[in-house]
Amino acid sequence: MTKLYNDPANFREELIEGFVAAYGRYVRRVPDASGVMAIDAPRPGQVALVIGGGSGHYPAFCGYVGPGLAAAAVMGNVFAAPSAEQIYRVTKAVASDAGVLYCYGNYSGDVLNFDMAELRCQEEGIDVRTVRVTDDVASAPRGQEEERRGIAGDFFVFKIAGAAAARGDSLDEVERLARKANARTRSFGVAFSGCTLPGQSAPLFTVEPGRMELGLGVHGEPGVQSSHMRPAREIADLLLDTLLADAPPDAGTTVAVLLNGLGATQYEEMFVLYKDVHRRLVAEGFSPYKPIVNEMVTSLDMAGCSLTLCWLDDELTALLDAPCASAAYTNC
Repeated sequence: MTKLYNDPANFREELIEGFVAAYGRYVRRVPDASGVMAIDAPRPGQVALVIGGGSGHYPAFCGYVGPGLAAAAVMGNVFAAPSAEQIYRVTKAVASDAGVLYCYGNYSGDVLNFDMAELRCQEEGIDVRTVRVTDDVASAPRGQEEERRGIAGDFFVFKIAGAAAARGDSLDEVERLARKANARTRSFGVAFSGCTLPGQSAPLFTVEPGRMELGLGVHGEPGVQSSHMRPAREIADLLLDTLLADAPPDAGTTVAVLLNGLGATQYEEMFVLYKDVHRRLVAEGFSPYKPIVNEMVTSLDMAGCSLTLCWLDDELTALLDAPCASAAYTNC
């Protein structure tokens, strides 16, 4: 259970205060808003990448704010979308004459509130576009990709969009590249225990001993299917079978790989699992590009992991390699 808090109702505000105190070299607080902005924002002549969603998923979303990445992140309460008012205030703080790109996971509350903020900004003459991340293959079948949720694939889309903005690309181009990255990204996850809310005595869902949930969400949604627990090599095969069967039509053999911990799985365990992921990818002719084994999108107290593949080409590889600096990810 989540143990470190004072007043659960004030959890978001206290975590923002602590985050800014710890990582002031990358971010500062957006005045009068529940969000953080990069120390170099607003960036004249550069598209402002604004990301966001509920708290409880660190390093998503505030951990990806900084030079070369997002200009700002809006933070809702735990597992709750930020309000349209908060999104609007954060947007106003970082918007430049080059425009703004909203990028966030495809959840109904986020969609509603970001769309309301976008309309308000457009009425004030701020050019705002939106790209929703839809990488979770478990949440909608092939052919209905636009209905899928956004989970750990957020990271690759944010990184590529942020790099395009940092090199001075137009809003049209940043939007195009974010859509391209999203279209070439797939994720699938497994959970061994449920997540919790600060102040609550029970998890939002439970997993029976000896079993695991397949295709989980990160807001307390149980998996789409339950299965018996398996050895790491079989879990690796399950994750890869699911993702490779859903590969984008123009996929090549170079893939960025993210094995993402959900918050309560030990890194040593993830390395054991990644060994089998890597072995299988290489055996099938894939070239894993700069693999990441880390916690990139979490869910409070949840044990489990997700695997993300982003099929790269030269254009996306250059942006993935571009320099950036943030609390959660730095590439020099």
